[in-house]
Amino acid sequence: MKVIVFAKQVPDTSEVKIDKEKGTLIRDNVSSIMNPEDKNALEVALRLKEQLGAKVIVITMGPPSAEEILRESYAMGADMCYLITDPLFAGADTLVTSKILAKAARLIGFDLILTGRQAIDGDTAQVGVELAEHLGIPSIAYVIDISINEKRVFVKRELDEKIEILSTELPCLITCSKEINIPRYMSLSGIFSCYSKKIVVLDNKVFGFKKEEVGLLGSPTKVKKTFTKIVNKKCEIVETDLNEGIEKIEEILSSIGGM
Repeated sequence: MKVIVFAKQVPDTSEVKIDKEKGTLIRDNVSSIMNPEDKNALEVALRLKEQLGAKVIVITMGPPSAEEILRESYAMGADMCYLITDPLFAGADTLVTSKILAKAARLIGFDLILTGRQAIDGDTAQVGVELAEHLGIPSIAYVIDISINEKRVFVKRELDEKIEILSTELPCLITCSKEINIPRYMSLSGIFSCYSKKIVVLDNKVFGFKKEEVGLLGSPTKVKKTFTKIVNKKCEIVETDLNEGIEKIEEILSSIGGM
């Protein structure tokens, strides 16, 4: 079984600066990590490796610095890592990103694709399911438990008001929520060996996209305005008994049109 895990390098801070003209994050001089729920997805793959002998392949798309999370993936137990990087791909929205990732998945081959539910720098939760659509395979999102029996995948997924138990055939794509597991730490031997392992770089010479198909030029999603929310809260404290307090709350809500 060949399992692909798509992981993303994201900023490790809430103090992120924004390019107001492009509507994108400025990542210069900001420390980065593997997206947390992508690490949950990698843990699922590594457990399948232990249970079923699966080959675990980790792919990331980003600048050359994204190699860091691939080294971490090797240290955790991944078998092969790929870095998709090309200046033409910079600024790609979720649709273009998923299109590029789908082409990589076809090139490498797979039985199962795992991703995190969403990335903490965008929170769209779109790339995984869009990727499945490009590949023409079934997808199940928000998964909190998974098992595989022969050619079928059985999962639990958590929605707002219920938990569903679903099944589908391989190949398929699963997006993993943080509740699915606790990712392992890098092993000591893995840390020592991860920098000697090969990372295959895939650029647009491999994919052959036209300039207008990728990056900002090819992205139909346009950010109209980017700004930081200003928090301006006012709090009024009223010390009184319960009955008078209820009357006071009703009075305040009535004055602002809340009742």
